[in-house]
Amino acid sequence: MAKITVLGLGAGDLEQLPMGIYKKLISSEHLYLRTKEHPVIQELTKENLSFTSFDSVYEKHDSFEDVYEEITGILVEESKEKEIVYAVPGHPLVAERTVQLLLEKANNNEIALDIKGGQSFLDPMFTAVGMDPIEGFQFHDATSLVKEAIVPTQHMIFCQVYDAFIASEVKLTLMDILPDDYPVTIVTAAGSSQEKITKVPLYELDRVAEINNLTSVYVPPVKEDSLLYKQFTHFRQTIAILRGPNGCPWDQKQTHESLKKYLIEEAYELIDAIDEGDVDGIMEELGDVLLQVMLHAQIGEDEGYFTIEDVIEGVNEKMIRRHPHVFGDVSVEDADEVVSNWEQIKKAEKEERAEQSILDAVAKGLPNLTKAYQYQKKAAKVGFDWADVAPMWDKVSEEIQELKEEIAKSGSTEKVEAEFGDILFALVNIARFYKIDPEEAVSATNRKFYRRFTFIEKKVKELGLEFEALSLEQLDEIWNEAKKLGL
Repeated sequence: MAKITVLGLGAGDLEQLPMGIYKKLISSEHLYLRTKEHPVIQELTKENLSFTSFDSVYEKHDSFEDVYEEITGILVEESKEKEIVYAVPGHPLVAERTVQLLLEKANNNEIALDIKGGQSFLDPMFTAVGMDPIEGFQFHDATSLVKEAIVPTQHMIFCQVYDAFIASEVKLTLMDILPDDYPVTIVTAAGSSQEKITKVPLYELDRVAEINNLTSVYVPPVKEDSLLYKQFTHFRQTIAILRGPNGCPWDQKQTHESLKKYLIEEAYELIDAIDEGDVDGIMEELGDVLLQVMLHAQIGEDEGYFTIEDVIEGVNEKMIRRHPHVFGDVSVEDADEVVSNWEQIKKAEKEERAEQSILDAVAKGLPNLTKAYQYQKKAAKVGFDWADVAPMWDKVSEEIQELKEEIAKSGSTEKVEAEFGDILFALVNIARFYKIDPEEAVSATNRKFYRRFTFIEKKVKELGLEFEALSLEQLDEIWNEAKKLGL
């Protein structure tokens, strides 16, 4: 079986290289280097060390993963003909993707792999920045950074900051979490005689000239509480404190039932901000809606029924399950087919819950115009619907006539109210036919009425009159003026 010996070049100079590794490097007939840019190789080159480096492979690809895949492929092919030695900076099992790929090959019995150590750069890195890893630290690969994995309350080391471009990626990612001037430390060639330590504010991270393949970045843990306000975990902690023994009396006494009205209010305030195109307002109102979600989740946790993790898991699993065209192998042609698939999956889920009626799938707490729309939509899916709009208009006329007759008979308030409701329900049917959201339509009309009526108020004030001093005809003229102005 093909065999590859992997050596670690260590983090520093030749003097720090173990004698066994040194002898193996010198005596190797077929030595391959991930990169020749390392203090040890620079020293051994003076001793006429013969090697093949993969530095040129980096120039061929746009992604590091492609680079590492090609290097691994070449090593495997070369090892079929001869026993080779592959040397990497630091320790082979610390931040070395090519070695991990080779391990996968070895686990599949494609090659035999012999890994021999070398000092990791982590120890000299800890020394350079004066940190104790027992306090907790995170180790990130700057070439494949995931913002969600960053925990700013811990020491952080970002390795493989090869150049200004990668440094910029690290900077931009961190600036979403930390202040622009947060202090960071750039360490190049840690533990070697060429070691260089530079402290800069975060926004200058990619402006330092001494960045190369031996560069790492250290970010100290956040200690200031206010800098953690962007973190979901901190927000959750805030809610827990408010509900806790030493928290707020108002928050402590809230229940799912007592909070219902606030959730509805906040949702409508969010809708108002969306309707007004108020970006800052949308952001604020989304926060208020999220607050309600977190309060309900904290109540669930306090009572021992569920946690926010359970809520997130449930909705995450549902989104994946209902999007098989994204997370599975289902193909769709357009958005309409997406909706159709969604409804079929949802129907199957609802059937598992054994509902009494298909209408039970409609939330009972919806605004009634929206609920009417959804009831009709559900009924239409099983064939309880008109094929065209003409009989819908006839139904509206019929309901209007019945209302007039009920009023003429001086019927009870309940009966008049019921007939009026029938008219609205019939009009919702027409709205559905023309794909009009009745709630949105009424909302738009309310906003229009607000604009025109406040215009009348302004005009009356400019005239120095009281509202009551003007006749309805005069007020109507001002109303028409507002219409002409497009209000």
